[in-house]
Amino acid sequence: MNQSTLGIVKPDAVKAGSLGAILERLESGGLTVVGLKMIHLTGEMAQGFYRVHRNRPFFDSLTGFMSEGPCVVMVLQGENAIERWRDLMGATDPAQAGEGTIRKDFGQNIERNAVHGSDSPESANIEIPYFFNALELAG
Repeated sequence: MNQSTLGIVKPDAVKAGSLGAILERLESGGLTVVGLKMIHLTGEMAQGFYRVHRNRPFFDSLTGFMSEGPCVVMVLQGENAIERWRDLMGATDPAQAGEGTIRKDFGQNIERNAVHGSDSPESANIEIPYFFNALELAG
């Protein structure tokens, strides 16, 4: 099934200069970038995006981190794109991520883990329009 998913290269990976390597991995992993832009989230924007976690103890730390520098948001398409992107990313905690995954290779810890991806079609349908309108997507 051809799907779309949101991907984010988080501020830690952008700052470290890992964007190119991450893009190469997702493209060689069978995903196509149909929308891409670099943005610097404000605290309010990060809080809005991560609102599903607003009652969790890590919410303030996460939204602070996500607004500390530029990140790259992208829409990825491909066969089973959500599962494929999540497999390429690896486990949320880089210490638990499999060898050769993006988070294992570029993540620092459970929060500064280099990338984000939608976890379901429902999430993708909410997350993609948070950052992109239809005119900004090539696919």
